[in-house]
Amino acid sequence: MIESDAFVQALQDMGVNFFTGVPDSILGGIIAELLDRRLYTPAVREDEAVAMAAGAYMAGKIPAVLMQNSGLGTSLNTLISLNLIYRQPCILIVSWRGQGGKDAPEHLVMGEVMPQFLDTMKIPHRTLTEKTAVEDFKWVAETFMKQRIPVALFITKGVVKGLHP
Repeated sequence: MIESDAFVQALQDMGVNFFTGVPDSILGGIIAELLDRRLYTPAVREDEAVAMAAGAYMAGKIPAVLMQNSGLGTSLNTLISLNLIYRQPCILIVSWRGQGGKDAPEHLVMGEVMPQFLDTMKIPHRTLTEKTAVEDFKWVAETFMKQRIPVALFITKGVVKGLHP
């Protein structure tokens, strides 16, 4: 399991200096660490968080947005009509709820289609694992900086330490 402080530090080491998003239990440890470091600006909705990240980017920041995968649906218009068209990059830290058909019913459909959903939107994505974390973070940094578009890093339950064991 990756410690939340190590996860946040890895993002900061690649230059990320603006964090926003909507709470989710899988991301709870990361958000708690960001709050401890006074780096997190909460958002009410995921599309608002994506727009805040675009504004932060225009102000010279390197943004990351935290959300559960259902928030990708909420963010669709913002990601397409703002981020992709105007080359407004952000790192999407997305909890993969409903992966493998295991979760509450409301998470199952998005859990099944999320990779194809992002493929359709032409947003590069990768799933973080403890074993490949170094390569995963390197991929995020390189893809984000090279393409100047949103990239998504999927987080599954138990990969990054949460608030509760």
